[in-house]
Parts: sequence; structure tokens; C-alpha cells
Amino acid sequence: MHSGNIPFHLTNWEDIPTVEHSGETGVAYWKTLQYGDLRIRIVEYSKNYKADHWCSKGHIIYCIDGEMTTELSDGSKHTLTKGMSYQVSDELSSHRTSSEEGVKLFIVDGSFLGSEK
Repeated sequence: MHSGNIPFHLTNWEDIPTVEHSGETGVAYWKTLQYGDLRIRIVEYSKNYKADHWCSKGHIIYCIDGEMTTELSDGSKHTLTKGMSYQVSDELSSHRTSSEEGVKLFIVDGSFLGSEK
């Protein structure tokens, strides 16, 4: 669980360092705030990005700009475009992301998304 309260805090995302993560193809650029196990990120996927792993963690993802496809382990594919979001709890659907033209996302995750199977 989250280890404490978060006091009022403004974030200038331009001041947050960018960390590069290689995908199977393309690159993801993360700007991350961490409060205990609560993680808040701005993530940008380059053109022709494809994740190098299947993820079973929960996320709340809001698309700021661009478009991405999320493939679920059941074979279904879902397109997220500017102004859309998706939400999923831990362990409820293994997913993998790709983007042909690139995308910018706001992502929140942490133990509060633990599933209650």
C-alpha cells in the first residue's frame, strides 16, 4: 500500500528527468514521480514502438496525444487515441502495447490497482 499522504504538489513535467527504455522495436521515454508504491508517469512511445514484454500489472492510462494499440493475451486488440483512457487492475489481463506513429500518455499505477479475484 501507499506509504503516506501526498501534500499539495505542483509538477512541471519539463523538470522531471527522462529515462529511456528500449522496446522490442522503438523506444519508450518515461518521466516518473514516485510516492511509495504510487507511480505517476508521462510516457512517450516512439514511432514503430512495440513493448518487449507482456505486462500483467494494473494501470490507469490517459492518451494525451497520438495513438496506440493494446493487445490482450486473448488476442483482442484495442486502440487508444487522444482523449481516451483505459483502466485495468493487476493480474486481470495480460497486455502489450505498440504504436505505429508514436503516442504520449499519462499513466498512474500502484498497489491500489490490486485485483480482488
